[in-house]
Amino acid sequence: MATDEHRSLTLRDVSEASGVSEMTVSRVLRNRGDVSDATRQRVLKAAKELGYVPNKIAGALASQRVNLVAVIIPSLSNMVFPEVLGGISEVLEETDLQPVVGVTDYIPEKEEKVLYEMLSWRPSGVIIAGLEHTDAAKAMMRAAGIPVVEIMDVDGTPVDAAVGISHRRAGREMAKAILKAGYRKIGFLGTKMPLDHRARKRFEGFTEALAKGGVEVEDQEFYSGGSALVKGREMTEAILKRSPELDFLYYSNDMIGAGGLLYLLEQGIDIPGQIGLAGFNGVELLEGLPRRLASMDACRRESGRQAAEIIAARVNNEPTENIVELSPKIAFGDTLKRR
Repeated sequence: MATDEHRSLTLRDVSEASGVSEMTVSRVLRNRGDVSDATRQRVLKAAKELGYVPNKIAGALASQRVNLVAVIIPSLSNMVFPEVLGGISEVLEETDLQPVVGVTDYIPEKEEKVLYEMLSWRPSGVIIAGLEHTDAAKAMMRAAGIPVVEIMDVDGTPVDAAVGISHRRAGREMAKAILKAGYRKIGFLGTKMPLDHRARKRFEGFTEALAKGGVEVEDQEFYSGGSALVKGREMTEAILKRSPELDFLYYSNDMIGAGGLLYLLEQGIDIPGQIGLAGFNGVELLEGLPRRLASMDACRRESGRQAAEIIAARVNNEPTENIVELSPKIAFGDTLKRR
């Protein structure tokens, strides 16, 4: 599996990079023995820059691998990710591999820590959400000597392989559909985007396509934390009080979009005549709403399935594609006019 180019790092690599003996490196990484602070810091710095992760099962298994696939996602409370896990499980249950899940809460430093701990048990592969990671996390993934699949996004360069949709393209396609329907005074409502990279990319694609049509986003409303349905109601009320002339509201996800839809229906507003709405993710749970929210499926389950298929194939030394771009479609529902 591991080529010379992507072989697993050893104590010797850290020893050579830090200029101390392998025994000293081992003492530092196991926090054992009497080692000076200067030497300790030199060893830790070299290990981090190389992406070296101590092997907690060294000597315990001849293969130096366990039949686990590390699956690292931002959240379990967000209903998007259980569907991804479902796709992964569907594939891996037909193999000897088992997924083990780590949650990062969208915090890069926590992702780095979760990745470190999981790699220390020498899994057979890694499936991790997104393409944006800390330099240390990327170094660990490159140095692990195992297949790594980044999922749910293909707008960037993966460490190894990637499966997902182009969020920039998704934003562009939704903007084109909104403009084609005749809407021109558009508001955007979403999460704060510095750490939600996929939402940021959709917004970039969205505004790019609007600009080509001679239209700009007229107002924006952002939130973080709390119930998405409640936030969607509050955000919708706030943006329309500021900008009552808006004729379309584009939400970064379906849950806040659902909250906005319920608020507008209570106000007796004509949807999609007076105001059109659209979200993102194609959440099936929302099918029971009084109106079907226009949305776009992020191909979540298929992303999980294809990522797991890549891991399973690579473990068996079978060739795979490095980039798999999936193609979501717009569901117009009852909140986006067709023309």
